[in-house]
Amino acid sequence: MTDFELKIQKFIEQLVDKGGYEQILQGLQNTLVIAICGFVIGIFIGTLIAVVRVFPKYKTLPKLLDGICSFYVGFFRGTPIVVQLLLFYYVLLPVLGFTRLDSISVAVLVFGMNSGAYISEIMRGGILSVDPGQMEGGRSVGLSYGTTMIKIVIPQAIKNILPTMGNEFIALVKETSVVSFVGAMDLYKVFRTIGSRTYEYMVPYLVMAVIYIVLVMLISVLVKAMERRLRKSDRGH
Repeated sequence: MTDFELKIQKFIEQLVDKGGYEQILQGLQNTLVIAICGFVIGIFIGTLIAVVRVFPKYKTLPKLLDGICSFYVGFFRGTPIVVQLLLFYYVLLPVLGFTRLDSISVAVLVFGMNSGAYISEIMRGGILSVDPGQMEGGRSVGLSYGTTMIKIVIPQAIKNILPTMGNEFIALVKETSVVSFVGAMDLYKVFRTIGSRTYEYMVPYLVMAVIYIVLVMLISVLVKAMERRLRKSDRGH
């Protein structure tokens, strides 16, 4: 038996005899929960920020909100995600009294807020790419600014930014590998634990890389399918 075959055998023993496959499934579930929930939160936050930042700055309140949003985006885009995780988990949330939140919940919150900063810029670019006549047309028929934005402008902006949003989600899935810094059991922590039991990291890390590649490929296929469907709907209209 070659050295590599021995490494594979040790890895299989960990999966079957030591219950490693259950840990991998739990880590995969946690990774997907953090990425998906964080992405949904990011879409909500990012859309709100984008709308505020493209709103005409004729009055004091819009200017104030724009300043707050600019600071928010600057903070979350200017600091590493792992620093944000550590800051919220060990400093900000305990100071604010949120001591009962588990590491997964904190990771979802931080990843959502981080993603919101990036999505806000993506969404803002998408909104600005829509013909200004769409907004003028909606306002001319009596719709408010908010209604026109929600029903006319944003749906068109989403079509323009869908590929970029897919890339953001892929980046989010890969970045979840840092949640082990706050004790969350994700794919990286599971495979690192399996490797530490046998002091053989080659096979566990290779399998982990394959799982991430498969996840990214599935997301890419889904995004392309959505793009094709949107193109068909455009031709249908």
